[in-house]
Amino acid sequence: MSKRAKIIITTILLAVGFVGINLIENEFKTAGILGLSLATLLLFTWSLKEGIGFNATALVLVLPALYTLGVGIFWFLLPASLVARVPVILLYSIGIYSLALTNNIFTVSAVRTIALSRAAKGVGFVLTLFTAFLLYDAILSLKAQIFVNTLLIYLVSFPLFLQGLWMSKITKNIDKELFIFSAILSYLVTTSAIFLYFWPVTLVVGSIFLTVEVYVYLGLGQARVEGRLFRQTLREYALVGILVFLTTIIVTNWRG
Repeated sequence: MSKRAKIIITTILLAVGFVGINLIENEFKTAGILGLSLATLLLFTWSLKEGIGFNATALVLVLPALYTLGVGIFWFLLPASLVARVPVILLYSIGIYSLALTNNIFTVSAVRTIALSRAAKGVGFVLTLFTAFLLYDAILSLKAQIFVNTLLIYLVSFPLFLQGLWMSKITKNIDKELFIFSAILSYLVTTSAIFLYFWPVTLVVGSIFLTVEVYVYLGLGQARVEGRLFRQTLREYALVGILVFLTTIIVTNWRG
């Protein structure tokens, strides 16, 4: 069976599974989402097994599993209407198919340089941000105690940063530097989450704020890894961060 056929089968099976978890009882839906996330790992391993080994290439499995987890949780926050949920099913299916194609490019790029690697990095970057937003939104919606929220934010951020930084190098070995960068950047995002705990922002605004922070840190981190962290790059990302910070202050209901 060709790799393309495996990718198509993986997409169809996960899309059907995504719809299927909506049919189970409410008390089992959390287990269903976790099960589908595990199935994502297994199906992606099967469809990309020629390029995945016991090395850094296994990082291509991180984003698909977290993407399924994020969209799955977001699904149950939506109104129970066909109009609201059909677009999510389509979005999930397109995202899974895109991840399969880009991750296939990454595994090939770990062996040899190919022309599509830069485009794949762009898609991976966008899907990393989208996944981060969904997961942060789910965590903040729990309104749990501060140490629970911050721990979950860190546990989500670290693998997202690690695979995101690895996309910049795409090697079979993970440099110690990537672990250190991922740990530091995750800590910075978690620190912001602590401040948001006491900041009267809405759920969506808080999630966007953390996601933009990931955009800034991951963009700078990738530039550092690729050796193109110039002053202009720093200014551009810093400007985005400052604008979002000021916007967050303006839209906050301080009287609430």
